[in-house]
Amino acid sequence: MPSNCTTEQPWLNFSVHGRVGIRVAARAAPAAQLRTMLACFATDNDVPADIVVDGVPEFMQEASALEDELAYTERAITFIRENVQIVQDGNRYRIHGPGELLTAVVPILDRTMVRQGAAMIHAATVGYRGFGFAMPAGGGTGKTSTVAKLMQRADFSFMGDDWAFLTEDGTLLNYEKPMFIKPHHRPIYPHLFEGVRRPLVPVALSRPVGRLTTIVHPFVIKYPRLADFSRRWSPEHRMVRAAEALPGVEVTRTAPLALAMYVERYDGPRTRLLERSQSWMVDRMLGNFHIEMPSFSQEVVAALGATSIEPLRDLFEEKATVLTKALDGRPCRLLQVPSSYSPDQASDEVVRFLDTLLPDVVDSATAHPRPLDPNAEM
Repeated sequence: MPSNCTTEQPWLNFSVHGRVGIRVAARAAPAAQLRTMLACFATDNDVPADIVVDGVPEFMQEASALEDELAYTERAITFIRENVQIVQDGNRYRIHGPGELLTAVVPILDRTMVRQGAAMIHAATVGYRGFGFAMPAGGGTGKTSTVAKLMQRADFSFMGDDWAFLTEDGTLLNYEKPMFIKPHHRPIYPHLFEGVRRPLVPVALSRPVGRLTTIVHPFVIKYPRLADFSRRWSPEHRMVRAAEALPGVEVTRTAPLALAMYVERYDGPRTRLLERSQSWMVDRMLGNFHIEMPSFSQEVVAALGATSIEPLRDLFEEKATVLTKALDGRPCRLLQVPSSYSPDQASDEVVRFLDTLLPDVVDSATAHPRPLDPNAEM
């Protein structure tokens, strides 16, 4: 660990399902955001320094340059405009910067988890009768709405509405991060809109405002106080803890995967369910996770590959290997929902199909049980 990571400095510790330890300097600017977004993994115990985050960059001797965008060595890279530095130390990483660093942490966390036999996916995840269900989908497809409706039914438990991890033995690991509630969620989260609260933009303006938020995001995150204000008071969404959005709902941390169902909107007249191969689902999970990451997270992946610090071939092949093992023998489906449906109608359709599909899948999985991952943290 470098000299700026002394034992005297207070640290926030996060254990990601006992596989990866994240240490964040408590007094550094990135701490406030990461304390919120990684809260479900917080621990009072010391954790391995697999990923260390602080605000003090390290000296890079004889660094090469890529125009005015990057400075890099064989093991370190600095994003000049963003003022973010990532240092690789064997299988560990150090991330430095004066602004918010979640967008730098996410691809590094994914890479570190892959080395521990678990891949990060962009999916809504729920528990059902002792098993796990993963619903990978693009943004705005209806994941958050679907999760809320499923939580009103017997036998379901919450795992996450956006990100999760899938181990190579097919164990689904949850990520109970804060939820982003948008105007169209009012009918299914009415308690979050009660009383005197800040207004959200009308549903019709939600997408334009969202695009504007995406444009200004790279500039805002350089200033942690402004970024925190923007994140909490954006007219596009309301950020709330999962426990606040879904009070009293049971949370499942780990469960054997029973089904992966990719949901997408399409230009068709009716909802249709299609069977897909495991290799097809692997490709979709890889692509969906990458494209749904924030733009700077995508830049991190590209830059690490361009500088050979983390060759792109290794990044994608090794993650694909984990997902291929995870999905082996498990049913994979594609659910296409008409684009003309509102978010509320779309989530109703997803729930309607799951009502028929999940019991049969779980009955089959129960008849042919698979062992849980012995390394998973319960």
